[in-house]
Amino acid sequence: MSYSDSDSSSYGGDYKNFRQISRERLLYEMLRSAKTGTSKSTWKVLIMDKLTVKIMSHSCKMADITQEGVSLVEDIHRRRQPLPSMEAIYFIQPTKENVIMFLSDMSGRSPLYKKYVKKFPYYPSSPISRELVTHIKKDSTVIPRIGALREMNLEYFAIDSQGFVTDDERALEELFGDEENSRRGDACLNVMASRIATVFASLREFPLVRYRAAKSLDTMTMTTFSDLIPTKLAAGVWNCLMKYKQSIENFPQTETCDLLILDRSVDQVAPIIHEWTYDAICRDLLNMEGNKYVHEVPSKTGGPPEKKEVLLEEHDPLWLELRHAHIADASERLHEKMTSFISKNKAAQIQHSARDGGELSTKDLQKMVQALPQYSDQIDKLSLHVEIAGKINRIIRELRLRELGQLEQDLVFGDAGLKDVVKFFTTNEDVSRENKLRLLMILAAIYPEKFQGEKGQNIMKLARLQSDDITAVNNMRLLGGASDIKKSSTGAFSLKFDINKKKRAVRKDRTGEEQTWQLSRFYPMIEELIEKLGKRELPKDDYPCMNEPSPTVHAKNQSAAISQPPVAHSMRSRRTPTWARPRNSDDGYSSSDSVLRHASSDFKKMGQRIFVFIVGGATRSELRVCHKLTRKLNREIILGSTSLDDPPQFITKMKMLTVDELSLDDIQI
Repeated sequence: MSYSDSDSSSYGGDYKNFRQISRERLLYEMLRSAKTGTSKSTWKVLIMDKLTVKIMSHSCKMADITQEGVSLVEDIHRRRQPLPSMEAIYFIQPTKENVIMFLSDMSGRSPLYKKYVKKFPYYPSSPISRELVTHIKKDSTVIPRIGALREMNLEYFAIDSQGFVTDDERALEELFGDEENSRRGDACLNVMASRIATVFASLREFPLVRYRAAKSLDTMTMTTFSDLIPTKLAAGVWNCLMKYKQSIENFPQTETCDLLILDRSVDQVAPIIHEWTYDAICRDLLNMEGNKYVHEVPSKTGGPPEKKEVLLEEHDPLWLELRHAHIADASERLHEKMTSFISKNKAAQIQHSARDGGELSTKDLQKMVQALPQYSDQIDKLSLHVEIAGKINRIIRELRLRELGQLEQDLVFGDAGLKDVVKFFTTNEDVSRENKLRLLMILAAIYPEKFQGEKGQNIMKLARLQSDDITAVNNMRLLGGASDIKKSSTGAFSLKFDINKKKRAVRKDRTGEEQTWQLSRFYPMIEELIEKLGKRELPKDDYPCMNEPSPTVHAKNQSAAISQPPVAHSMRSRRTPTWARPRNSDDGYSSSDSVLRHASSDFKKMGQRIFVFIVGGATRSELRVCHKLTRKLNREIILGSTSLDDPPQFITKMKMLTVDELSLDDIQI
């Protein structure tokens, strides 16, 4: 697969997203540079470790690798059979353990792979230390057998054309759970910083590094380790970038983009609240494993239905179109597409009439066979999403999620408070345990003081939560995002007149933005932060810079902001159930496909990229916002995080936050 055949051709210019950059570097710089001559007849073995296998799988398919002459993929830590007739490519982390295994394979009279004829390329996934290079040089039999030693600087995982993770799944536990173990937290941040830095090394970008400053209630309050997470991470990334400026050829010497480092405390509500877009609600309600969805299809032999696994990813055009649409909008579009397809396709019409009780004649069967190839390919894709949308809508009705979702958003916007939650629990006793938990976690994020002492215990009893659920609610305080709320309160008098006090809001209605659907008022906090950063209105006291930018950086960004085109709003009328319509609007903005496909054909004409990194896990809603704002700000917005969490995953992590156990992951060799 040549790079010109990849998705980048649709964008034009020099623009490449994460998956394309990773694919290009892995297939071209690593695999193709290891070719011998112009023939593909020389097959190779690709040796990787656990981390680099994940990097490769996020960027390439197995077919891409085999097309480049790789016939076998091996794990460096497993016993392998000697293959002296085949060449080897090592793509591994530059750890001491990996280097020892690498030298063991290559040294001595009989290396595992092809001897002397062709050399072994060796590619660390990130910068290799001088000590390890010296260790390799000590073995005189190894040096003549190494054909290349290059640092790939690829230790991130592309999850989307505008998103990546560093695969630090335990970041919440290690950074927010145990304040005593700062050593473990520092080690976690160091690994995280080096992986973030490889993103900029791959893109040849040098960012203006900004971070959320530590905040205390007053001068007498001690600053905790978790308060300093963005500060420490920003310093770690900066140190890596300084090394890159000196060691990487053609690395920029002045700022080319923005990086804003945050942590999960910036928005405690986003990971818990029900998000109503197709992508997010699929992950929330369907118990998917990653991008894998399992559904039943009719058996070709006439037996019982068979289970089939499908991947909901960017290669599916229907998924691309619907993933950021409200579930009501997605359902309506699918209904229209199915109706249109049946009206135009003979085989679909025949099968549809058969399902309605009509019998198929011989002539009908002949027509169906003639139309079958086209029918089979299209109906499979369409019926899959019709089934998914139908299943989601059934769950919404069964769990009565519309009423719950309305209460969640009213809490966030200050239109409801504790009394409304108590009333909801007493009048809706059949609400699921998980949804009660999520509602209380939102309440704890907004009103942390109400969960202290006897009052908090009474709320928990009313909800009938189990002990691990109570732990998750109590652990919301460990994210420490309530300091701003407490700081802005009216002091002691607010306690006396609490009954008459206005309900607290953690979001303000977005003025000037139309609401397309009911239950879509909520927006992640990063939307405001990114917009302010794009306009150079983000306060430096709260979000200081690690480096002072060059004068030209401000000028470029300001000109890009001024020249941005107005965002077009669809005015298409919708045939939508009343529950999904907004209170005061019938139409408005609806994002369907990836905004990159509608953006400028040459991204070099856009403003500089904006990177946002969230320590502790990002959400689907935050990833969606980055797609939306790319078009609005005319700057490509890229979201990074330690992980991408759906609500069930985040809740599990919150339950484990105070668990302090030693595992094999904690042992560094």
